[in-house]
Amino acid sequence: MNKNIILSNQQIEHTIKRIAYQIYETFVEEEEIVLAGITNNGFTFAKKIARELEAISPLKVSLCEVKINKQKPESPVSTSLTKELYTNKGLVLVDDVLNSGTTLIYAVRHFLDAPLKKFKTAVLVDRNHKKYPIKADFKGISLSTSLLEHVQVVFDENGNNYAYLS
Repeated sequence: MNKNIILSNQQIEHTIKRIAYQIYETFVEEEEIVLAGITNNGFTFAKKIARELEAISPLKVSLCEVKINKQKPESPVSTSLTKELYTNKGLVLVDDVLNSGTTLIYAVRHFLDAPLKKFKTAVLVDRNHKKYPIKADFKGISLSTSLLEHVQVVFDENGNNYAYLS
C-alpha cells in the first residue's frame, strides 16, 4: 500500500492550535463548552484540541466520547456524558475525517434531543464527498479526492501523528 502523507505531525499540531483558537473565538462568551469526539480518532482529536483550548483560554472544557456504529449509524448513539451535562451549553462535535457525512449527521441527530446554546463541528480532514447536507465549521484541510482513495489519520502514543491518502 502506497502512503501519500497529506498532513505531517507538525502540520497536525499547527492545525490543532488553529482550530482551538477558532473554537475559542466562537465560544468566547461562554464559560464552559463540551467537545464531543466520535470514538477512536475523533475522540483522540477532541482531547488534543481540549488540551490546547485549556492552555489558551479560560474556558472550562468537558470531553464527551460519542460511540456510534459506523457500519450501522442508524443504531442508537451513546455518549460518555449524560444529556443533562451538555444541555444549554456550547458543543463542538469532533471527528478525524469527514467523508460522506454519514457518521457526523447521525451523531448530530443524537445531540439535537437537547437544547444547546451553540452547536459546531470540527474535523481534521474534509473529503468533500458528502452524501448528507453537513459541513465542518472548523477544519484542518479540505481534499477533493476520488471515491477510491482512502484518508487515514494516525495518532500514535509516541506523538507521531500524520494523515495519509491511500
